[in-house]
Amino acid sequence: MPAVPFHYVDLRAFSYATEDEKRVEQALRSLLPDDAELDRVENVGHHGDRIVVLSARIERADGMRHVLDRIAELAELDRVLAELDQRVDDNCALFMRLDKQAAFRGEVRLGPGITVRAKVEAYPAKKETAVENARETLSRLADAS
Repeated sequence: MPAVPFHYVDLRAFSYATEDEKRVEQALRSLLPDDAELDRVENVGHHGDRIVVLSARIERADGMRHVLDRIAELAELDRVLAELDQRVDDNCALFMRLDKQAAFRGEVRLGPGITVRAKVEAYPAKKETAVENARETLSRLADAS
């Protein structure tokens, strides 16, 4: 993929008190380039339980290509393409949620656990332009895989 029509890609996962934080980190890292830095923020839930938020922002083109190549492995990529109008917001951000358990096993599936937010390049910055740019990129990924 020559150009990457995204400004950045954010990935975030929560590690709840009942989960092994290292396993959640491993699930998140399965989608990231090897050199990606993870931010770790520790919070307290409503009932006093520990919640750790692990997140990464990928801004370099090579890193974004890596994440997009992993997303291209989605069996449900056609579904994502069909839902782009709902998945891109008015701020030109593309959203999807990936299955944390599947990611831990090295698989990529839609589901709960890992939030992906990709800021789509769009000139002018309009939702319609962002949807079209995201469609073009994801279609190219689907054709390549």
